[in-house]
Amino acid sequence: MPRNPLQEQLLKAGLVKKNAVDQVARQQQKARTGKAAPVAAAELDAERLRTERAERDRALEAERKAAREAAEREARVRQIIEAHRVEAGDEGEYRYQDGSLIRSLRIAERQRGALARGALALARLGESVVLVDRETAVRLRQLAPDVLLLDNAAAGEPGTEPAPDSDEAYYARFQVPDDLVW
Repeated sequence: MPRNPLQEQLLKAGLVKKNAVDQVARQQQKARTGKAAPVAAAELDAERLRTERAERDRALEAERKAAREAAEREARVRQIIEAHRVEAGDEGEYRYQDGSLIRSLRIAERQRGALARGALALARLGESVVLVDRETAVRLRQLAPDVLLLDNAAAGEPGTEPAPDSDEAYYARFQVPDDLVW
């Protein structure tokens, strides 16, 4: 094993024995190679941190993308409603259910019949409620079904029948006029 100059001088002076110098040299070599393992552990820690950071960045990007798509969908729905809204008349009130509340909207008598037939639907535009035609209601149902408050044409579509064990199945046997004013 190669010795450093200090070790050579100590050997020549007779202050240390050759075996002691060799043993110290072996210990130094072990210490040098033993330090390689912690460096590998540090590299593993750094790699783990990089992967965690990459996963966190992917999750944040997915959240941002979902929020961006929701905002785009909301803007598209708003644009569709504003472009295809039907002006309501001012002849009478039409009452409809909005969640657990009963609200009313001023409409013309011919619009009352169109609402009952499903030719018109009620859609929420911000805090207000507007009338939209059948085609617009179909588009809105595909984009954001929660925007539609009343769509009588959808009641006859497949997949919207009441469950057989519910009260609605029992009352479905009775005819109720669609243009009933209450």
